[in-house]
Amino acid sequence: MATYVSLLRYTDQGIRTVKDGPKRVDAAKKAFQQAGGELKQFYLLLGTYDMLVISEVPDDETAAKILLAIGSLGNVRTETFRAFPEGDFRKLVAALP
Repeated sequence: MATYVSLLRYTDQGIRTVKDGPKRVDAAKKAFQQAGGELKQFYLLLGTYDMLVISEVPDDETAAKILLAIGSLGNVRTETFRAFPEGDFRKLVAALP
C-alpha cells in the first residue's frame, strides 16, 4: 500500500463547526476503510496547518478520490504528499545508474 501525508486547514465552515470534528474524523476513517485503505494517524497541529493525517491506500487514484470527497464537504482544505518509507527510498537509490 502507498503512504500519504496530508496537511489540512479548516475552512470558515469547518472552524465554525469544530465541535463536529471528532465525528468527521470517524467518517474519514470509514471512508478510508471502504476504499481499501486506512487512516493510520491523526494529529491536531498548532501553526500554519490545523491537522496532519497519515494514511495508507492502494494507489494515487484512490487517495485522490477520498481526499476530493472529504474536501467537497467544505470543512477542510488539503495538501497531500506521497510518502516513501526508508526501505523504498533505499531501493530507489540503489536502482539509480
